[in-house]
Amino acid sequence: MRIFLTGATGFIGSAIVPELLRSGHRVLGLTRSAAGAQKLIDAGVEPHRGDLEDLDTLRSGAAQADGVIHTAFDHDDFSNFVANCEKDRRAIETLGSVLKGSDRPLLITSGTGMGSPSGGGPATEDVFNVEHPNPRIASELAGATLMEKDVNVSVVRLPQVHDTVKQGLITYLVDIARRKGVSAYVGDGANRWPAAPVLDVARLYALAFERREAGARYHAVAEEGVSARDMAEAIGHGLNVPTVALPPEEATVHFGWLAAFVGLDMPASSTLTRARLDWHPTGPGLITDLEGMDYSRASH
Repeated sequence: MRIFLTGATGFIGSAIVPELLRSGHRVLGLTRSAAGAQKLIDAGVEPHRGDLEDLDTLRSGAAQADGVIHTAFDHDDFSNFVANCEKDRRAIETLGSVLKGSDRPLLITSGTGMGSPSGGGPATEDVFNVEHPNPRIASELAGATLMEKDVNVSVVRLPQVHDTVKQGLITYLVDIARRKGVSAYVGDGANRWPAAPVLDVARLYALAFERREAGARYHAVAEEGVSARDMAEAIGHGLNVPTVALPPEEATVHFGWLAAFVGLDMPASSTLTRARLDWHPTGPGLITDLEGMDYSRASH
């Protein structure tokens, strides 16, 4: 199959590329720059120039493909997270408009929090909490609307995806700890974030796409929850700075925009995903990757 992959040069997208190529697929990769285009060519991918705000390029890319994997998201400025989520909603709607009425799959990306039950407990694949306050819900709401319009949509929900260079939101925690000279957590640090190694996540995308199951939701979760205190201690050790506990009222001053996330307890299960796709993550845990980082090099 010829697959249109958005975010093809990104952290997760660039890991998905070899998974798709090994399975015999051809990949048309979205990229914003000439450098990105050359990177894709070197990887055996046909480049397609454009970005999330150029909806015509999204339409033309989807029109040329047997299906779409959408991983692109504007991570450049998380202080504009709501606007970035709305941008993603428009992109999903645009991609889906091209695939309407066909069986060509559209695999989109969301966060595990969308599966958090209103009564508490780990997020699960069979829950879609439409009342969830995370603005990223716009992505799944767009997907649900497309389902009603006869588009074959499924979703991969992401935790903190990591290797020894990047770790999702935790990358920003490292930057803050480097700038402020302390690695902090909020309260007792018992709140948890789910996590998974990037190569395991890439393999899940390939499996989910090939399944082509409309309406399916998958959790790319290897670890159900890693405590904030454990993460902060690993970062503090890596940077050789103290680890400290902050009261909740000091979180905004210390963490800035990240304060909205740092105190959240967000465990997530992948039991159903593992059973449906025979997916069994084998990569290192989050703390292992944090311990293996080169902290002498800035993240951004």
